Amino acid sequence: MEEYTYEDLLERALKRLPSTKTDDSRFIIPEVKVFIEGKTTIFDNFDAICGYMNREAEHVMKFLLNELGTAGKIEGNRAIFQGRFSKEEVERQIQRHLEEYVLCWECKKPDTHFEKMERVWVLKCDACGAIRPIIKRKGGKV
Repeated sequence: MEEYTYEDLLERALKRLPSTKTDDSRFIIPEVKVFIEGKTTIFDNFDAICGYMNREAEHVMKFLLNELGTAGKIEGNRAIFQGRFSKEEVERQIQRHLEEYVLCWECKKPDTHFEKMERVWVLKCDACGAIRPIIKRKGGKV
């Protein structure tokens, strides 16, 4: 039977870890482009923001509709909301979504994904390995 030193085992374990690209710089969302047309609000770069956060557009849209208390739809790369909402209101809700569903509560990195463990949805961090349950919101699932 072959004997391994601690350093050999450590090196072997480190080689098997998944490679994730993490950056110590602060995670900042691009500027939200919102404009009002009549009685509707158009979130012009909705798709780009969802891609930047690495989240499905439907999930982000459900969150925004619930938090803004309105109806709306995704049309191409844009989100359209019934009612007039300022750029600041939409930005504030995007920031809340980011804090609740994207950023790790332990290391504050955006390298997270949703995972179902038994019957509970959790947010799992690929950077530090932290796991926390996702807050269940009224009106839908994750």
